[in-house]
Amino acid sequence: MAKSESKANKTKEKVADQNTGEQQKTDDSIEANVERKLVALYSLQKIDTQIDKIRSIRGELPLEVEDLEDEIVGLETRINNYQEKIGEMDNAISEKNNAKKESESLIAKYNEQIKNVRNNREYESLSKEIEFQTLESQLADKRIKEYTEQKEETQSRIDETQKLLDERRNDLDIKKKELKDIVAETEKEENNLIKKSEEHQEIIEDRLLTAYKRIRKNARNGLAVVPIERDACGGCFNKIPPQRQLDIKMHKKIIVCEYCGRILIDDNIAEKVSIN
Repeated sequence: MAKSESKANKTKEKVADQNTGEQQKTDDSIEANVERKLVALYSLQKIDTQIDKIRSIRGELPLEVEDLEDEIVGLETRINNYQEKIGEMDNAISEKNNAKKESESLIAKYNEQIKNVRNNREYESLSKEIEFQTLESQLADKRIKEYTEQKEETQSRIDETQKLLDERRNDLDIKKKELKDIVAETEKEENNLIKKSEEHQEIIEDRLLTAYKRIRKNARNGLAVVPIERDACGGCFNKIPPQRQLDIKMHKKIIVCEYCGRILIDDNIAEKVSIN
């Protein structure tokens, strides 16, 4: 019976050892898998950070160029509106000149007719017509004067706007040249980095890549994956508890900062990426 119990105990120990070995293999596999993911993510982060630095060299130039282009379109539209207004006033002045000529023609006609009137009734009727056409002519003169003044004022605004437009076009040419020079210096390097970034994205699973892009978009400095520096998050600089730091080093799962949501890595991952 003692032999039987001893044999059973040895069998249990063997099974336990097998289970422990299998568990260790499983743990090692999980650790290696998570480590690979973290290395891929941090490598992508390093590449994207380099792209950000290149683009930051351009500073506000792209936005300044865009603002100037929008302003130029607005100034051109304003000038077109002013020119249309001047065209309308030219038509109005032409109409009033024609109306004045017609009134003057009628006045001359009625003055000839009044010489041959036969009674007071005809005289009074023609006199009223002459008076009415005289008022119409005077009114036409007044309107012509008003339209002419408005036209001159509008033309003055066109000249001012055109001067400003010329200045803005000159500014735009200068800014575009500056931007072109900067882009020419960094374009090759940026394109290479963009290509590398795309290659790295292909080896990262969609779920992680989506999370990475979301975090990166919301982060002010574009950092989605950060190392622990001086016991703190490398992104928001809040302290990381010792137990959480240990969990991060174990690589059992991907851990994010509880304050800013960035993905956290340990020195081991950072060193591996730096070496690569």
